[in-house]
Amino acid sequence: MRTSDHVRALLRIGLPLIGGHVAQFGIGLTDTIMLGRYSVDALAGVVLGSTFFFVLFILGSGFAIAVMPLVAEADAEGDEQALRRVTRMGLWLSVIFGVVVQPLFLLSGTLLEGALLQEADVSILAQDYLRIAGFGLVPALLVMVLKSYLAALEHTRVVFWVTVAAVPVNAVVNYGLIFGNWGLPEMGARGAAIASILVQFVSLAGVVLYAIKALPQHDLFARIWRPDWEVFAKVFRLGLPIGLTNLAEVGLFSASSIMMGWLGTVTLAAHGIALQLASLAFMIHLGLSNAATVRAGNAMGRKDADHMARGAWVAIVASLLMAFIAVAIFLIFPEQLLGAFIDPQEPQREVIIATGVTLLYVAALFQVTDGAQVMALGLLRGVQDTRGPMVIAAVSYWIIGVPSAYVLGFTFGMGGEGVWLGLVCGLTAAGILLMYRFWVTDLNRLRKRFDEQKASA
Repeated sequence: MRTSDHVRALLRIGLPLIGGHVAQFGIGLTDTIMLGRYSVDALAGVVLGSTFFFVLFILGSGFAIAVMPLVAEADAEGDEQALRRVTRMGLWLSVIFGVVVQPLFLLSGTLLEGALLQEADVSILAQDYLRIAGFGLVPALLVMVLKSYLAALEHTRVVFWVTVAAVPVNAVVNYGLIFGNWGLPEMGARGAAIASILVQFVSLAGVVLYAIKALPQHDLFARIWRPDWEVFAKVFRLGLPIGLTNLAEVGLFSASSIMMGWLGTVTLAAHGIALQLASLAFMIHLGLSNAATVRAGNAMGRKDADHMARGAWVAIVASLLMAFIAVAIFLIFPEQLLGAFIDPQEPQREVIIATGVTLLYVAALFQVTDGAQVMALGLLRGVQDTRGPMVIAAVSYWIIGVPSAYVLGFTFGMGGEGVWLGLVCGLTAAGILLMYRFWVTDLNRLRKRFDEQKASA
C-alpha cells in the first residue's frame, strides 16, 4: 500500500472512533458543566467519585481491549469462528469482573476518607454518587467489548452514532435530576449517577441490536452461556496485562487527583476541569491508537511487517499533528476554556480559573509525549505484546511519575503545578520506552518470524 492508502485506511477507521471517544467525553463534560453550575462541592465530589469509578472501569476494560487485536487478526485470516469465540469470552470476563468489584462501590466512602485521606464532606458526596453509578459498570464493560468487536471489523460508524445518541439522553436526565427540573427531585450528584446508568444501558441496547442485525453470520449471542475455556484463558492472558497497564496509567492521574484533594476543594475542582480539557485532546490520540491496533492486528494476520511499519508511521504523524493543535489552543485560550465550566455567579470562580490556567500550561507540555505513549500502546496491542508494556507502564507511571508529582508538589512546595509536572515526567518516560519496544524489539522480531514462515511455506 502507498502512504496515501495508509492515510485513507487510518482515517476511515480512526475518525469515527475519535468521534465516538469525543462523544463519550461529551457525556463526562456535561456532568462536569452541570455540576459545576450546581455547586463546587458537588463537582469536587463527582470528580473524586468518577475517578474511583474510572479506575475500576479501566482495569476491567483490558479484556474488552484484548478483543480488538484478536478479532482483527481472525478477520484478516477469514476465521469467523475464532472472532466469535473471542468476543463471547470477552463478554464473560467483563461480567465476572464487574460483579466481583461491586463491593468496592459500597465501601467507597471509607476507602476515600480513611485510606486516601480525602476531605470527609467530599468523600460522602463521592460515595453517594458511586453507590448508584457502580451498577453501571457491567453494562459499560459489555459496551466496550462490543465496540472493540465492531471496530476490529471496521464497523466504526455505529460506534460513533451509538455514543452520540447517548449524549442528549445524559444531558436531559442530568438537567432534570441534578437541578430538580420538570417536577423531578433535586438529587445533585446522585442525579448524575442515575443519568450515567441510563446512558450505559441505552448504549448497550444500541450495540447489541446492531451486532445482531448487521452481522447475523457471526451468530454472536447464540449459546453464549456455554463456556469456551481455551479462548477464555487466551483473552484473559492478553487482557489482564492490558488492564493493569491501563490501571498504571489511569492510576497516575488518579493519584494526582488524590494529591490535588489534599490541597483543598478549589484546587481539586480546578484540577478536574483542566483534566477534562486535557482528556478531550487525549480522545483524539486514543481514537488514532485504536485504529492503529486494528491496522497492526490486520498486518499480523497477513504476516506483513512492512505494511505494519508504514501504517504505524502514518498513525504517529497524525497524532503529532493533533498534539501541536492542542498545544496552541491550550496556550492561547486558557481562561475561556476554563470559564465555560464555572457558574458566573460562583464566588470562587476567579480563583478556580487562575489555578486552572497554570495547570493547562503544564498540560500543553505533555501533549506530544501523552500521544506518543498511547500510540505505542495501540501498536503493541495490535501485535499482541502486552506483558512488556505492562512493566514499562508500571515503572514510568509509578516509579517515575507519582514520586515526581509528590516531590515537586509537596516537598518542593510547587502545589498543583508541581503535581502536574510529575505527570509530564511519567508520560515522557513511557512514550520513549514504549516506542523503543515497538520499533526496535517487536518489529524486528516479527519481521524475522514472518520471513521464516514465508521461507518454510
